[in-house]
Amino acid sequence: MWWAAFREVCRADRWGRRDWQRFELNAGRGTENCHPDSRARSSGVSSGLLIRKVSPNYPPLARQARIQGTVILQAQISKDGSIQNLQLISGHPMLAPAAIEAVKQWKYKPYLLNGEPVEVETQVQVNFTLAGG
Repeated sequence: MWWAAFREVCRADRWGRRDWQRFELNAGRGTENCHPDSRARSSGVSSGLLIRKVSPNYPPLARQARIQGTVILQAQISKDGSIQNLQLISGHPMLAPAAIEAVKQWKYKPYLLNGEPVEVETQVQVNFTLAGG
């Protein structure tokens, strides 16, 4: 019962796993602030709010060397939906710069929490695959 009320107040669908873990740790301590910091976190919801996605250019040297893989980036979606504070989490060094340049140009519909735009941290995966196996 308290769970449903909490979800309603804090818009739980905007939270990431780390936020829930922090809440569960603080649940018995009388913490009244339902959000642990000023930025929401998301890993799956962000794809639904993407309005402009720029595909990366496959780096010519990586194409020649037949390098494929996934680049994972940590990104902050600002209150206006632009990408800020982009950081490489993992991925091949020859593919990462192209992924970063592409994701910098992505644009999201702003996240709303209680009707107000909020910054959101998310992880983005950029896949690089070559045709013909």
